[in-house]
Amino acid sequence: MKRRAFITLLGGAAAWPLAALAQQRAMPVIGFLYNQSADPFAHRLRGFHRGLKEIGYVEGENLAIVYGWAEGQSDRLPTLAGELIHRQVAVIVAAGQAEALAAKAATTTIPIVFSTGEDPVRLGLVASLPRPGGNLTGINFLNFELVAKRLELLRELVPGVARIAVLVNPAVSLQAETILREVEVAARAMGLQVRILNASTNREIDAAFAALVGERVDALFVSPGGFFNSRRVQLATMAARHGIPMTSSTREIAEAGGLMSYGTNLADVWHQLGVYTGRILKGAKPADLPVVQSSKFELVINAQSARMLGLTVPDKLLVAADEVIE
Repeated sequence: MKRRAFITLLGGAAAWPLAALAQQRAMPVIGFLYNQSADPFAHRLRGFHRGLKEIGYVEGENLAIVYGWAEGQSDRLPTLAGELIHRQVAVIVAAGQAEALAAKAATTTIPIVFSTGEDPVRLGLVASLPRPGGNLTGINFLNFELVAKRLELLRELVPGVARIAVLVNPAVSLQAETILREVEVAARAMGLQVRILNASTNREIDAAFAALVGERVDALFVSPGGFFNSRRVQLATMAARHGIPMTSSTREIAEAGGLMSYGTNLADVWHQLGVYTGRILKGAKPADLPVVQSSKFELVINAQSARMLGLTVPDKLLVAADEVIE
């Protein structure tokens, strides 16, 4: 081989890693911020990836994702948000209310896509639903507005219910205050008595159930939130052990053994997070993307749990249910 030809080939070979490096640098990077750990929410994360793929983005191919999992420690969210900003991510996905507030406090320039069960205008996340303004937009899945409906469905399924326990996570204080306010208003209108229980650890969940023993509580209302959803097996096990009908906002808890759930399918919410993230990567401005409000809510009834509790599911609810778990 001639020397000049050898040098040309060598130069071409050396250029490949440089080209790959340039391509890697050009790949957009987004940050994903969530208050819990990854494993209990793998099905929701698949929904997020599906939404991204619909817009043309696949992690590892033309998109990189930096994950900030707080592992249930809310006080870590500001630090994790700061780390994402330090990485100069193109978009921050804040998959919850506390996450959205932490991200908003950390940056006014990087686009943020959030999901929240509470009114984002009241929270100060956006100026209005149709025109968010600023650097945030996202999805409102109306968790708190459904409290009264959830209690009505519970009363239909559990005849004679008069006293309910409400399980809240005091570590997420703003959310706990809102849910308690909504529950107390709805319960008062229905003539129900309310017993409030706090839990933000596994041990405190066990203690909450122990406190229910002998208190003649007719049912348990589990507040929305990632913590309780990540402990759904523990909740279902304890409810079955003590014979307590349990209602929640997420189908995952009903699937684990809870009596019923009524609310938005959060895998669909995370799918919409992926869609909006992809649209922003394509050039859309958060200020111009209206906040999406969930319009479809699903009723899931665990018929097996009902039988264990000695309850008969009324035909009216069987017809209304989106899914009956046998």
